[in-house]
Amino acid sequence: MVTMGEGHTPLIPARRIGKAYGIENLYFKLENTNPSGSYKDRFAAAAVSHLIHRGAKICLATSSGNTGSALAAYCARAGIPCFIVVVDGTPTAKLEQMQLYGAHTLMVKGFGLDTDITSRVFEDLRSISDAFHTEVQISAYTYSPQGMSGVETIALELAENIPGQFCHVFSPSGGGGLTLAVGKGFVKWKNHHPDFIIPRLHCVQPNGNNTIAGPLRMRKDKAEPLPGSTTKVSGLQVPGVIDGDQTLEICRTLGGDGFLVDDEMVFHLQAQLALMEGIYCEPAGAVAFAGAVQAAEEGRIAPSENVICLVTGHGFKDNGMFRRMKTERHQYFEQMEGVSKYINQIFNNSHNNQ
Repeated sequence: MVTMGEGHTPLIPARRIGKAYGIENLYFKLENTNPSGSYKDRFAAAAVSHLIHRGAKICLATSSGNTGSALAAYCARAGIPCFIVVVDGTPTAKLEQMQLYGAHTLMVKGFGLDTDITSRVFEDLRSISDAFHTEVQISAYTYSPQGMSGVETIALELAENIPGQFCHVFSPSGGGGLTLAVGKGFVKWKNHHPDFIIPRLHCVQPNGNNTIAGPLRMRKDKAEPLPGSTTKVSGLQVPGVIDGDQTLEICRTLGGDGFLVDDEMVFHLQAQLALMEGIYCEPAGAVAFAGAVQAAEEGRIAPSENVICLVTGHGFKDNGMFRRMKTERHQYFEQMEGVSKYINQIFNNSHNNQ
């Protein structure tokens, strides 16, 4: 087993931000504390271990960032070369992280944004993998069920630590793999612990990548591919269905719903998580929380119900965060300016009295 201590990530209660948005019992599962900074380390540990077990000499993969960083790190530890075709527009910080671990990267124009180009890249990679007696590592059950089995451990950890008897779990989705893995993990836990009350599992997507959440909300039977993804949230730009059909099915089975959120809302809440809770996450890491906020506004969750949001990746993976946060910081410090003046006034009065 190739491991770096991934998993066993904290489940922490919100101190302030939950009450600000009408969610009294809000918790965050901090997957950004994994070794390479995202939940994809769980995938990489299982996937690379499987490659080593079957005698593969190289790792081929596609990635929008976090999968590539995780695979590159675990391949470095395992001592095998890693080749990654990255999504067009992958953030520089994520690309550099892959390369620092020694991965060979290739960015293909339109890959991950255009459905036809993406399909052709996958077909070419399958041919290459056959020639080199390896497997293409893509964080989806459709392509790498062995790797995705590692992601199911998120649900097993949550099942051991869920506060109270019932809760909602909000999960971000691109191709659906993460949400599906969490659902599968809950079902497996239930099979061994009959008294376990499975949480309601909700799928959250950006409006610009509505392949699963919208169809789920509209009670459709299948996920719907898009001609292209328009969201600016890195990591969730997956216009194809991938694991979408199964994700839709398991969310519906577990009583969950679909939520679509605007990019600007995600960026705003990303900044708020940092300013109010000290949680530094990438935009995709704030998507689940955006879904929970929307659910609260729509009255789909009661204020007193337990809510868990998955924080999937660390903020250092997106260099654009600080530029976007300037407006948020300005507004925040404008509010704090009044507090600062008040404190100074008290201090000066106290000093004068002495």
